Amino acid sequence: MTMLSSPSDAIHLGDDEVPWVDLPDGSKLKLVMANTSEGLWIVRNLFQPGFNVQRHKHTGPVFGYTLSGAWKYAEYDYVNRAGSFLYEEAGSVHTLTVPADNTEATDVWFQIYGANLNIDDDGNVESVVDATTISQAYFGLCEAQGIARPNVVIKS
Repeated sequence: MTMLSSPSDAIHLGDDEVPWVDLPDGSKLKLVMANTSEGLWIVRNLFQPGFNVQRHKHTGPVFGYTLSGAWKYAEYDYVNRAGSFLYEEAGSVHTLTVPADNTEATDVWFQIYGANLNIDDDGNVESVVDATTISQAYFGLCEAQGIARPNVVIKS
């Protein structure tokens, strides 16, 4: 087991140190970390009631923790609620949906390895999101929204 040898081996970010950015679809995003050498990206998403994410396939495993609200995959019956933990194996394909009758925004923390392959109705890959593209998009949205570049953890 490797132990941290000093406090400099750990990185701390307070919640208020990483700003939310508005996405064109009405949701919000916080990029907490992007590590391109590991293919890891950690985000927090804030989804409004009735929100849907395009069907996508994960090339690596995903860990999710719901902080508030509720959401599910259209392909499954279970509902993720505040306090729920979710693990997805690499290769999983699904469509994230937020119930329209939610009474609050849905706040979810995701730790994602690899890429999201966004899939159209014919099964074709329309776009790819990974550690590199999410960090580029996040910093671009920060700039466009007049937010100074935050001190997000970026490793390569």
